[in-house]
Amino acid sequence: MGKIRFNNMIFYAHHGYYQAERELGQKFEVDMELEFDFAKAVHSDDLKDTVNFEAVYQKVHHLFSSYKFTLLETLADRIASEVLLSFPVNMVLIRVRKPNVPLNGFMDNVEVEYFASKTGDE
Repeated sequence: MGKIRFNNMIFYAHHGYYQAERELGQKFEVDMELEFDFAKAVHSDDLKDTVNFEAVYQKVHHLFSSYKFTLLETLADRIASEVLLSFPVNMVLIRVRKPNVPLNGFMDNVEVEYFASKTGDE
């Protein structure tokens, strides 16, 4: 087994609870960890035997840009589900951060962490 990590992918999208968030949009940050068996790829040294980084990034980008979710939890679940269905991975750990949270206070961000696996051990 091995892991691939995508660190701090940044997307501009229209997700959020408030109507203004969905209309104006804002920046989101995403970390994702994928676990899968590297053995075939290690022996073949061929891209077709591993997880294509660009294809994963494009899948996540598509979900950010094509939908408007109210909750970060729903967005994280949808990304994890799509990645598990589309790529030969056993486990997905995803963190979605919203840096500019419309609250009456100060903080760096709000983050949702979501874990999903093909075995259903969530």
